[in-house]
Amino acid sequence: MSVAFTKEEDNEAAAAFLPERPISPHANLVTESGLAKLEAALTLAKEAVAMAQTNADLKTDRTAMARASRDYRYFTARRASAQLVQPSGEADTVLFGRSVTFRRDDGRTQSFRIVGEDEADATLGMISHVSPIAVALLGKRVGDFAALNDGELEVLAVA
Repeated sequence: MSVAFTKEEDNEAAAAFLPERPISPHANLVTESGLAKLEAALTLAKEAVAMAQTNADLKTDRTAMARASRDYRYFTARRASAQLVQPSGEADTVLFGRSVTFRRDDGRTQSFRIVGEDEADATLGMISHVSPIAVALLGKRVGDFAALNDGELEVLAVA
């Protein structure tokens, strides 16, 4: 068997077995910025499908189309299920879309904004509303304590 046929078969196999992107079972809550990022990702995915369709090698390499189509299906589903949430309530209460500063038992102080799952990025200071820290803090007020694992978090500020 020639190497060309092997490569073609490998590409076809990769395209055939490309797993779907998992969709969370949780409510798809989004902030305004999260919704904008979701819409931008959907636009990019749509463009990637169009680009893959114009690819002259489509008959021999379907992996680009498979990836683009998979991302398009994912972002279409996420956009369709997105629920825009605006924080409303007492200013000192930890709510979806707000930032919270808290102190851990060991004295470390941390701040995070509670956002949707697709927007979450701890390195940028944004955590998902279904993360253990967010679940423990949601509904708490400045001065309240929240149990997390074997420790406590003290809410210092909400913005």
